[in-house]
Amino acid sequence: MPLMVSDGIDRLGFLIHDVQRLMRKRFEARASGFGLSSAQWRLLVRVAKEEGVAQARLAELLEIEPISVSRLVDRMEEGGWIERRSDATDRRVRMIFPTTKASEAYNHVKSLAGEVYEESLVGVSPEDRRVLIRALDTIVRNLADGEASSLEKVRNTEGAAA
Repeated sequence: MPLMVSDGIDRLGFLIHDVQRLMRKRFEARASGFGLSSAQWRLLVRVAKEEGVAQARLAELLEIEPISVSRLVDRMEEGGWIERRSDATDRRVRMIFPTTKASEAYNHVKSLAGEVYEESLVGVSPEDRRVLIRALDTIVRNLADGEASSLEKVRNTEGAAA
């Protein structure tokens, strides 16, 4: 096994983790007025992006157990954030849809997330931002085992809309 050269690469995992943790913490502080937990925000964003997603698929996307998703969906449904509907072709499948309340919150949250991103990138040139995104996207592709990266998913969605 080759030794890592100490050009900072040995800190890559820690840096990625710290950036994610600090961005999440900043975002949660800004979005606290909605009264949603971090797990609820993650679910709301997924449901807003993929209206009508199956509850079982949500468990996969959120990387949590189906019973945990069920409880989370129960709480969010009680709060008026989402609604469950039976699938037209398989009544055992529960599809999850955002309510108007969730859609409005999601639009506000996208704006908050943009503010957090901009704060995090103060002092990073536009070219360095592009390099950073390309590098992280490459890392995701290298490790994804065939899964599309988030950036690729955005590009595919934008391409389909054009």
